[in-house]
Amino acid sequence: MAAQNGGGGGGTPVVLNVYDLTPMNNYLYWFGLGIFHSGIEVHGMEYGFGAHEFPASGVFEVEPKSCPGFVYRRSVRMGTTNMSRAEFRSFIENLAGKYNGNTYHLISKNCNHFTDDVCKNLTSKPIPGWVNRLARLG
Repeated sequence: MAAQNGGGGGGTPVVLNVYDLTPMNNYLYWFGLGIFHSGIEVHGMEYGFGAHEFPASGVFEVEPKSCPGFVYRRSVRMGTTNMSRAEFRSFIENLAGKYNGNTYHLISKNCNHFTDDVCKNLTSKPIPGWVNRLARLG
């Protein structure tokens, strides 16, 4: 099991970066709705999950707060992890095998499900409900 530290003490920050998928979010956000992409930032890099046609991992790595094709909205600090950079890389590589690009599904297996999985493993906390609310309503 992953080393966990949900509190604010030592360890490496685990940050959820949230992006808008549509300009309508500027209005929907105030009603607790929106269509969002999210990535998880740990050890100075951000990890996300996206769709493609191949039976290979859809997990990707980008500079924090700069996911191509999306407009950055905000960051949410989720807690910390005591995993070293090497331990985290091993963890993310193993998890990536469960998230093939051709298995992406807007309602049941999207980028927010991936970041929720990472957060639960690292901090024992789920991502905020508003981030993936529309998938749950679908």
